[in-house]
Amino acid sequence: MRDGFGDYVRQRRDLLKEQNPAFSVRRLAARIGVEPSYLSKVERGETPPPSEATILRIAREIGEDGDVLLGLAGKVSTELQAVIRKRPKLFAELIRELKDQPDHAVLRLVREVRDGEW
Repeated sequence: MRDGFGDYVRQRRDLLKEQNPAFSVRRLAARIGVEPSYLSKVERGETPPPSEATILRIAREIGEDGDVLLGLAGKVSTELQAVIRKRPKLFAELIRELKDQPDHAVLRLVREVRDGEW
């Protein structure tokens, strides 16, 4: 079974490895605290994505956004889950309304909320 998460991590790691041997499966696995065989199986989609904590360690090591890797793994961060739980109906409605909007419209909304200009 192939998955977007494993493929993405493997492709990103391979790109980094072209410039720096520290991104071999073995060396990356050691830095994130897993066995190389496990990381290899994750990359090949032979085992489900790891825990949130491990995904976030991978993200830091390969210079990727943790939320993006969690999303590719079919997960949502504990932090975002807590935010959604505070107002589940409101956030469900917001996400449903934004799901088909173009990226530029969503980014505009985010900037307006962040900057307090709404």
